[in-house]
Amino acid sequence: MSSCPTVAIAGATGFVGTALRDALRDAYDVVGLTRSPVRARANAGPASAEEWRHADLFDPYAVQDGLEGADYAIYLVHSMLPSARLTQGQVADLDLLQADNFARAAEAEGVDQILYLGALIPEDKSPLPSPLRRRLEMEEVLGSTSVPLTTLRAGLIVGAGGTWLSMLLNLVRRLPVMVLPSWTRAETQPIALRDVVRGLEKSLGNPETYEATYDVGGPEAMSYREMLLRTADVLGLRRRTTTVPMESPRLSKLWVWLFGSVPWALVTPVIDSLRFQTRVQPNEMHRWLQNDALSFEGALEASVDARGHPLPNPRDDLREQEDAVIRDQSVVRSVQRMPCPPEFTARDVADEYLRWLPRLGWPMLQVHVEHGRVAHFELRPIGTLLKLRFAADRSPEGRQLFFVTGGLLAQGDGERSGRLEFRQVLGGEAVLAAIHDFSPRLPWYVYNSTQALAHLVVMWGFRQHLERLTQRQSETPSVSSALHGPSS
Repeated sequence: MSSCPTVAIAGATGFVGTALRDALRDAYDVVGLTRSPVRARANAGPASAEEWRHADLFDPYAVQDGLEGADYAIYLVHSMLPSARLTQGQVADLDLLQADNFARAAEAEGVDQILYLGALIPEDKSPLPSPLRRRLEMEEVLGSTSVPLTTLRAGLIVGAGGTWLSMLLNLVRRLPVMVLPSWTRAETQPIALRDVVRGLEKSLGNPETYEATYDVGGPEAMSYREMLLRTADVLGLRRRTTTVPMESPRLSKLWVWLFGSVPWALVTPVIDSLRFQTRVQPNEMHRWLQNDALSFEGALEASVDARGHPLPNPRDDLREQEDAVIRDQSVVRSVQRMPCPPEFTARDVADEYLRWLPRLGWPMLQVHVEHGRVAHFELRPIGTLLKLRFAADRSPEGRQLFFVTGGLLAQGDGERSGRLEFRQVLGGEAVLAAIHDFSPRLPWYVYNSTQALAHLVVMWGFRQHLERLTQRQSETPSVSSALHGPSS
């Protein structure tokens, strides 16, 4: 039996996770967590130096199994690519739910430390873009349990396989003349992948870093325009630029998508983050990293091949197989954020949903709740559309879970065909209403244009209902007890 401490890494197959695994392998027993069964099988071969576990981060119990025996847990996950055949919801809400599952599971398994790689935040937070707000929310939820959190905030990470670096290299190689919007004058502090890994390694298991947040960056701050020109110098190319006095974020996204060879789903968060000036606030971790920090040019040279092309992303080889598995599974994920009325628990929200839903189509739509909170959604005269069974054993404080166990709209009568949950997050200020792994009976082309849209309409209506309750209770707090849902 190994005497080395065990570290579990969520996001272990990404470009940061891959480099970090290599660095930690000699001193730790490394457990790689991945939601992809394809990657779990591919990485867990006989020659693998790590243990690999398939863990769906949307399932808190799967995450808890993944963290079993871990002394430390590292979180490097972002939900910018689909995890189901149909995914409904904002990336921020998908990220929030996964981070909450990870934090709860780490606490349940007695993990000593959570380590998170976040993003540099501008000094002026008032116009903060969605990608950066999302990172701050993830910090909040990862630090919401008794497990100490250590956060490293980095800007642009220069390393093989990085999405934004591939974008940068493709733009410089393909465009001899670049017309740049005014936001490219904003400064940032790019950091080499090697130095990010050094910072994570120094923080891991170090009690002095517990509950601390560190900005980390490379030796120099530079504007994005300067970064483009310095990249051209490394590639041995002559490039001309001119800056025009306009922001044009939408035009910038289109331009990057056309010439940067980056999927559209990844373009928006990258550009929205780059438009803001983000420089490192001095701290002891950043100062320590500067003792042997790699320059921007040095990091860039280590990330390209002899022809100046970006070295491959470690995830790319298996992406087609992953997409095929997602298509074959044919399940739906939908996550919607809503306000949580004052003094409401997750149970109150769930009960309010069951009581409110019949109002949409009364008298045709009815919801009958039996003892034990088994809900039947009946549409007259057709029959039972869905049947939900409350899972008391999987509904701890702050979470209410229902299994889909049948109905005309679910694939497989009498079997679990997905789950519905209501989850309180962000200190109880918000609730996430989420459907996971739902397998529809309708053909996909019919489902997408009917039931899937109907679900979004229903969730929008329920959000409006909760907003009215929140406003009403804020004005008259004493009514909250009268609004609580039915007991079992």
